[in-house]
Amino acid sequence: MENYYQKEIECASRDEIVAIQNKKLREQVRHVWDNVPYYRKKMEEKGVSPDDIESIDDLKKLPFLSKADLREAYPYGLLGVPLKDCVRIQSTSGTTGKRVVAFYTLDDIDLWEECCARAIVAVGGTNEDVCQVSYGYGLFTGGPGLNGGSHKVGCLTIPTSSGNTERQIMFIKDLSATILCCTPSYAAYLGETMKEMGMEPEDIPLKAGIFGAEAWSEEMRQDIQKTLGIKAYDIYGLTELSGPGVSFECSAQSGMHINEDHFLAEIIDPETGEVLPDGTEGELVFTAIDKKAFPMMRYRTRDICTLTREKCSCGRTHVKMTKPKGRTDDMLIIRGVNVFPSQIETVLLEHGYQANYQIIVGRENNTDTLDVHVEMTQEMFTDNVGEITLRQNELVSGLKSMLGLKAKVTLVAPKSITRSEGKAVRVIDNRKI
Repeated sequence: MENYYQKEIECASRDEIVAIQNKKLREQVRHVWDNVPYYRKKMEEKGVSPDDIESIDDLKKLPFLSKADLREAYPYGLLGVPLKDCVRIQSTSGTTGKRVVAFYTLDDIDLWEECCARAIVAVGGTNEDVCQVSYGYGLFTGGPGLNGGSHKVGCLTIPTSSGNTERQIMFIKDLSATILCCTPSYAAYLGETMKEMGMEPEDIPLKAGIFGAEAWSEEMRQDIQKTLGIKAYDIYGLTELSGPGVSFECSAQSGMHINEDHFLAEIIDPETGEVLPDGTEGELVFTAIDKKAFPMMRYRTRDICTLTREKCSCGRTHVKMTKPKGRTDDMLIIRGVNVFPSQIETVLLEHGYQANYQIIVGRENNTDTLDVHVEMTQEMFTDNVGEITLRQNELVSGLKSMLGLKAKVTLVAPKSITRSEGKAVRVIDNRKI
């Protein structure tokens, strides 16, 4: 039987959802116009005022916000309330330029934790569960978001944060953790470490995992499910909008329900900005309709995905987004071809490798080069040069049919690629474009 944290809203009719959205959008546009001069100026430049926004059909009249705006307005330029009403900041895990600093009122935190609670209940979580949160705490939103959601559901919460892997496994075992929350690459690493310790999936009580903060493929999901003996669910979010919990997977495991009573989603053509119909692939744009301290309007996420309103077997009525296949900004353009790291990962997993790899892009004689370093698993590790060459050639041909590009593949020894306890570093681009 399907569980809901707030059934009334999660299973509301389309008309009910739209009525909530229309009311909240009108109020939010007025709030931003009155309190965020930076965005008001953008609206004035576009010739739009709050009176022009009556319903979600008018959303397309509003100007976009981008990462560049966030950098320009840093730190307080997009604040929607007096600083004394803010109780917390969170910040992105990005390493380039100025970080995004997002502000929260107590109400904003409450709404965010509510979204995370919906995600935990959707994977079968109840107040009988023990939820181990192995996302980083501190400025990164993963730990605090799922921690708060776990409290709302009434789970016993183990705030392990990331790292200290053997202790993580000890707590899972000793405290009978049933739900694990972390990045997918860390979940894969936990599974790998357990195997090395001689543990089988049935030796641990875990039943479900909520994994997000980085792109991962369907093949990687199957791999984690097998290694940890759990069902692995996706969760999506970004600091600009609050953190994880903007959308989450249900029992169908076929895309993530967006919490539409808090966030409006659009898909646009990344080149023209034109809004595309449901079912069309494009760039995801979000508007936070009730977050007051840091009210993002039509924020361009750079994530590439599709929205679908097909009826879901779980009974939830909120629109679903597909797993982002990549980003318009971490999409690599190699010799004119769009390449997403997730495509490379799919090929590796199909050929029996684990998701430990690195993509190195360079440039020689004005031509892009693509090198993929892939760890062999313990079972396939060998010094036999002929066998290694054969395996490398298989991957070269698999990648060519997936990408339409020839890559150079180097198989390396198990454990030789540095492990990450947070987001995995997959791509090294040395082109200095």
